[in-house]
Amino acid sequence: MLKTNRRFLVFFLTLAFCTNASAQQILGQRAEIGFGLGTFNYTGDLVRTYNLTTSKFAGTVFYRSNISNVISLRTSITAGKIGASDKNHPIDAFATKRAASFNLFLFEAAGTFEYHFLDWRDSKRRLRFTPYLFAGAGLFGISGVQQKAAEYSNIQMAIPFGGGMKYVINPKYYIAFEFGIRKTFFDYLDNVSDGNASLKNYQYGNVFDNDNYFFTGITITYTFYDIPCPGSPYR
Repeated sequence: MLKTNRRFLVFFLTLAFCTNASAQQILGQRAEIGFGLGTFNYTGDLVRTYNLTTSKFAGTVFYRSNISNVISLRTSITAGKIGASDKNHPIDAFATKRAASFNLFLFEAAGTFEYHFLDWRDSKRRLRFTPYLFAGAGLFGISGVQQKAAEYSNIQMAIPFGGGMKYVINPKYYIAFEFGIRKTFFDYLDNVSDGNASLKNYQYGNVFDNDNYFFTGITITYTFYDIPCPGSPYR
């Protein structure tokens, strides 16, 4: 009985796979793997706006499944250094007195949906590129020498979203440039948050403004081609 159930399960999974592949009609481009290099940046109590001078090296690896001609699902791991310092670019006199800094290793695991605006996989197109947007959810963890200002978990949730541009190099490889924002619900990435201003120790920030981080990079993707399911010769 168990063997029979397994055979039916394999049969139905195969049938569903073949039907899905036929319905999607994306020239067998079902799965992709890739990697990229770029930078992490941060905004928070030490750096209020996106600043290239705080960029630190980061890298990413990912797997992508093409759901349709325009929508893909990507799972990724991204990691690198992230940090900033009041000493380098103080935002005001209080920041100069505070002299806070942080330098951490950040690890992120995320799943995002991508939406492509153009039919860039069509081999008949002279210019095979497309802008795209992405959004999803993820978790990030931080590690490093840091005296905690409050009790919190080193693993937090983030909402990644952003956009980029993809360009086909050849049928198996394409390159992309991407800029992504990670919206967090966490105010201690820089280890500075609320505090008691009456103590005049200047170790406080804006408790109502959570920290965010960014990944900007270039990725290379390799595409796997499925073997198409045989069709009926009597159609």
